Amino acid sequence: MNDLFAPFLLQGEVALVTGASSGFGRHFGSVLARAGAKVVLAARRTERVREACDDIIAAGGDALAVTMDVNDSDSIKAAFTQAQQAFGVVTVVVNNAGITIPKPLLDLSDSDWSQVIDTNLNGVAFVTREAAQRMIAAGKGGSVVNIASILALREQKMLTNYAASKAGVVQFTRTAALELAAHNIRVNAICPGYFSTELNGDWLASEDGQAMVGRIPQRRTGDLQDLNGPLLLLASSAGALMTGAALTVDGGHVLSGL
Repeated sequence: MNDLFAPFLLQGEVALVTGASSGFGRHFGSVLARAGAKVVLAARRTERVREACDDIIAAGGDALAVTMDVNDSDSIKAAFTQAQQAFGVVTVVVNNAGITIPKPLLDLSDSDWSQVIDTNLNGVAFVTREAAQRMIAAGKGGSVVNIASILALREQKMLTNYAASKAGVVQFTRTAALELAAHNIRVNAICPGYFSTELNGDWLASEDGQAMVGRIPQRRTGDLQDLNGPLLLLASSAGALMTGAALTVDGGHVLSGL
């Protein structure tokens, strides 16, 4: 392996990905495993996580499926304990679990608001806290990568709850980075633009969705592999001096102002 690329590898690391049953999370697990990490895939839908683990193991990697509800601290603790017993202390965390309930603000119920905030923001905080506590207890540093969104940085109708949660993730990332730097724990965020996933695939295929794609400077939505470089940079020692950053991966969408 060329020494230039060695810092991007994750041999000896244990990586946990939340929301790993599909979409971004399943892809992130595969990428981290290919980079050499032992991977723990966490989600509420365990049957699909097990399928993802089977794929990683078949390719020669190490993977473990765990059940985790990011809204439940006891569930988080149990999942981290299971991961630690299998592979050792988790040193890389990708906080990917997220939901969306698109509605006009005037039609949002209390539950519509709290479900999104609980999963997208509180879940990030609770998982990061558990991971950091365990790293510190073990005398280890590590990396936390939070998956935010360009809607932390720009506006779109029908998504006030989602945008607020992701803006909170970015500010949480910065503040947690400040607190945890002394423990050699880096905390960064990725702000993806529009990628076709289970959350937004139908909308992107609609007339409104296609009109939005036409306003992106690169005139396309993202492919999953577009996230590989940012993920590995932030998860690995290649980004050793980076903490508190929020990287946009959006084809220039935030810059366009449209």
